[in-house]
Amino acid sequence: MPKVQLEKLTVAISSRALFNLDESHAVFENEGVEAYCRYQVEREEIPLEPGVAFGLVKKLLALNEHDPANPRVEVILLSRNNADTGLRIFNSIKHHNLNIGRAAFTRGESTHPYISAFGAQLFLSAEPGDVRKALEAGFAAATILPSAAPVAESSSAQLRIAFDGDAVLFSDESERIYKQEGLGAFEINEINAAKQPLPGGPFKNFLAMLHRIQLDYPADTSPIRTALITARGVPAHERVIRTLRAWNIRIDEALFLGGMDKGAFLKAFGADIFFDDQQKHCDSARQHVATGHVPHGVANE
Repeated sequence: MPKVQLEKLTVAISSRALFNLDESHAVFENEGVEAYCRYQVEREEIPLEPGVAFGLVKKLLALNEHDPANPRVEVILLSRNNADTGLRIFNSIKHHNLNIGRAAFTRGESTHPYISAFGAQLFLSAEPGDVRKALEAGFAAATILPSAAPVAESSSAQLRIAFDGDAVLFSDESERIYKQEGLGAFEINEINAAKQPLPGGPFKNFLAMLHRIQLDYPADTSPIRTALITARGVPAHERVIRTLRAWNIRIDEALFLGGMDKGAFLKAFGADIFFDDQQKHCDSARQHVATGHVPHGVANE
């Protein structure tokens, strides 16, 4: 019998998130489009260095090595370059041995309309405007931030992804109460609603896709490990635990920090990327790990 084709996780990523384009982007900002195009064409045989999300992409694509006949992950390139300047990007993809075969080059236009066309569940970009449009259209999306952590090959082959809770995995309904009425009102609401699952946030479906891939493996040998790293503490923990249980989604590690900075904990977890809606938490995280800001919910209004 032919093997059943399993659902594929498709991730769309911009060229500036995948590669270090700081130098060429500075040419674009300071000298304009024509100078940028000349710069890229003249250097199209010089491979670009890895960018902030490069390690994440390498590990995502490596998931396919477990069953090459039935790949579970595809990475799509979405770039505001044109096809001419994009040749350097394709050459860099080949140089770094990344199995990326599909791309859209939009010559300065927003790339977000092609997320749906490619069937992507996650969009990562260095362009905040494109990310916001993707979130408004219902996709998981994050702005990849400059990171103080060195871009290097991870010592672990396991893909490790960490998420904030409210406004990322969950809706921002509880966070709105905290912002508008304070911590006391937030905690009373979470105690009273402890047995009511939270509505899903923009990254719920992405976590569910990771979970479905995890189910192909014994828990102790899974190539993916996930973590919830939230500023919530006791007594607001119970609703989170019951929500994940109601969703029937496994989370491997859960850290309830009660407002502590997240950076050191993300380093200890060894996250390949962390997603959070609040800029202050992202600023702490990006000192240690690759970080995606999710401009969604009350904290970003």
